[in-house]
Amino acid sequence: MERHGLGRRLALGGGLTLLAGRSVAAFAHQAKHHAAHQHPVLHKPAVLRQAPPPKPVVMLDPGHGGKDPGAIGISGTYEKHIAEAAAAELRQQLLATGRYQVVLTRDTDRFIPLEGRVELAHRHKAGLFISMHADALHDPGVRGASVYTLSSGASDAQTAALARTENSADRFAGPAFHGVSPEVQQILASLVTEETRRGSAHMASSVVESFRPKIRLLTNPARHAAFVVLKSADIPSVLVEMGFMSNRLDEAALGKRAHRAEITLAMRSAVDSYFAGMATAAG
Repeated sequence: MERHGLGRRLALGGGLTLLAGRSVAAFAHQAKHHAAHQHPVLHKPAVLRQAPPPKPVVMLDPGHGGKDPGAIGISGTYEKHIAEAAAAELRQQLLATGRYQVVLTRDTDRFIPLEGRVELAHRHKAGLFISMHADALHDPGVRGASVYTLSSGASDAQTAALARTENSADRFAGPAFHGVSPEVQQILASLVTEETRRGSAHMASSVVESFRPKIRLLTNPARHAAFVVLKSADIPSVLVEMGFMSNRLDEAALGKRAHRAEITLAMRSAVDSYFAGMATAAG
């Protein structure tokens, strides 16, 4: 009887010892966990060696859209549809190279004020802005492609008239966005940095050289005027006229996917040349 009681006391003591051991272990674990949260172990930050530079952003701007049809061709073709189709094709070709990020100001038939297009380019931190058009002139005999950069004065009377037409697009935008006066256009043009001017001129030259073998060009195809859509102070910007809807032959050609593909292939080549030249200059 006494031996039995002694056994129970020993068992009880052993159990208490075991519980005490478990409590100490649990306390130690909690203390370690608390210390880790109070004083986390700091690891050396990983260093990415030879990380590829970010891809430049190319902003494509199909002209007009929505309630603004742009020029209407002799057979009824809308400029806004031609511009949208060509920009979508160029986007695919640029993305296929794997060298660029490409953003469209619009990928549906909607109206965007000129100021809004420039704002989008800044929001996406574009490295290049290309506005795509197929406008109309008073002379239906004029045909061929051309490219335009920003200037406070126009290179010729034809370009001045074209700029007035383009800048009046905001008449569709309501009272907040009426056409910018010539005085304001000159002020905006004067704010563009010399570096941006050089970049725009370089891109315009690349477009002309890429077009020359296959795409019909105007005489003196690199022109300039006070286009509001090109007014960004720090983003090289060009406006490409792929042809004129006022010319029957240009309108017919631009309505064909094969001809637009030739134009956009040449424009892709121009973008490649532009960025290759910029990389060489930076190096």
